[in-house]
Amino acid sequence: MTSLGTLGVAVIGTGRMGADHVRRIDEVISGARVAAVVDIDAARAKRLADGIEGCTAYTDPVAAMDDPAVDALLIASPGPAHEATLLDAFARDLPVLCEKPLTPDAASALRVLEAERALGHRRVQVGFMRRYDAGYRSLKSLLDQGAYGRPLMLHNKHRNADTPPGFTNAMMINDSVVHEIDVTRWLLDDEITAVRVLRPAPTGNAPEGLSDPQLILFETAGGRVVDTELFVNCGFGYQVSCEAVCEGGTARIGDDHGVFSNAAGRWGGAVPPGFVERFEEAYDRQVQRWVHATLRGEVEGPSCWDGYAAAAVCEAGVRAQSTGERVAVELIERPALYR
Repeated sequence: MTSLGTLGVAVIGTGRMGADHVRRIDEVISGARVAAVVDIDAARAKRLADGIEGCTAYTDPVAAMDDPAVDALLIASPGPAHEATLLDAFARDLPVLCEKPLTPDAASALRVLEAERALGHRRVQVGFMRRYDAGYRSLKSLLDQGAYGRPLMLHNKHRNADTPPGFTNAMMINDSVVHEIDVTRWLLDDEITAVRVLRPAPTGNAPEGLSDPQLILFETAGGRVVDTELFVNCGFGYQVSCEAVCEGGTARIGDDHGVFSNAAGRWGGAVPPGFVERFEEAYDRQVQRWVHATLRGEVEGPSCWDGYAAAAVCEAGVRAQSTGERVAVELIERPALYR
């Protein structure tokens, strides 16, 4: 760390999420500064760097890692580029906050996990930001305390107003339901062992070839059943909710985001337009917690194991989606480093 106790961060990838993280580190959180930005688009990287004092633009992640001002990495590049960047970071023993996915498939995620395991200590926090949302954290606390007895089921809803061009059925699992995969494992402290996907008649608002909505069913090692309604062209905004059904009661989050009003003969509230707005505070909290932990020389939050497990469940989900069959999830035995 720097002598002033400020973490010098290189943000790798300056698209929508990367640029938002640059803004977040520069303007919102404390204890860190943007020391470098990296993008294959040199002009875009330079535009961002020019607006931040002491920030250097790079097109090569390794060059940024070797900058003496860089203490840690925030990876927000496309998923296929993550493995190489993470392995280069491990070679330099640099702390990393890696946006999901850890990598796009279970085999590459396992290679990353084994490389971190060879270091003998954790270096990576994976960016499953819902774990830092106030509602999800409250629900997790209730379940951990056993407030309503043993949890038996979860009911999830995940709705987007629309999808960008090129959005595919596989992306329904890999880019959307991956968040329900992670929060299911986290809330229940239980591994997902099998996946089924049901595909009802599609909405007329879905692009040609996209089966939307879908109902995804998870089974867990502890005998729980979890369902997720995924509707990514609902047309009216971004909604996420989760209800836990327990032996002695239920608890639900996600229905009361924002102000609820009564006026002009109508009642109701606003629906956020997208995930960035809905989870802005969670992103802020996630990055702030990562900075504080890194300055203490610690690593917390979702691990490479969580990234690997999510990738394995996603692969089973895509197979279930295409075959209509129940597909088992295949995982290695969990290493001691991640227990």
